[in-house]
Amino acid sequence: MSQTRAPRRRAVLVTAALAAGVSVLTACSGDDVGSSSGDTKIVQGTGKITEVPEGERQKAPNISGKSVEGEQLRMSRYRGKIVVLNVWGSWCAPCRAEAPNLAKVAKDTEGEDVAFVGINTRDLDRANAKAFERNYDVGYPSFFDPDGKLILRFPKGSLSPQAIPSTLILDRQGKIAVRALKELSEKELRSALDPLTAEK
Repeated sequence: MSQTRAPRRRAVLVTAALAAGVSVLTACSGDDVGSSSGDTKIVQGTGKITEVPEGERQKAPNISGKSVEGEQLRMSRYRGKIVVLNVWGSWCAPCRAEAPNLAKVAKDTEGEDVAFVGINTRDLDRANAKAFERNYDVGYPSFFDPDGKLILRFPKGSLSPQAIPSTLILDRQGKIAVRALKELSEKELRSALDPLTAEK
């Protein structure tokens, strides 16, 4: 092989590897997801909020693992409550924008059988996630999921959290009632949550 061909071959192999990486990210993210934002690690959502009628909801997986604080955390401990499950990363600008809204609604609904839980993803260092929680006064726990394994526990074809940020709202039976593939305003979050708190 000539010296001119060797660099060209290496360039082709690198391009192929990068293309494969992009397709894996798309496959993991699902069909409803927009493209990643430039050089950031944000997988953009579609802006959709999907609400599911009571008889058509799918069960969410009973995920468990270590929290950002290093404590054991299980979704099963919230059985019988409405759960707001938010996927976030400290590096994600839309996550930072919606964090005060989530923190406020979490405090306002403490006595209403509503629990808030996060899934922190793609933060390789717990220190960054802890700083995020301090900065935005996040009073609820989050799973520490740097490699996204917990997110992949959601069945293919279900209303899985396919973007960052994503928010799922589970009903009292642990079924997915709402999915938001977007940054949520306080008003949007309350509008999605209120019908569920009224369900018996």
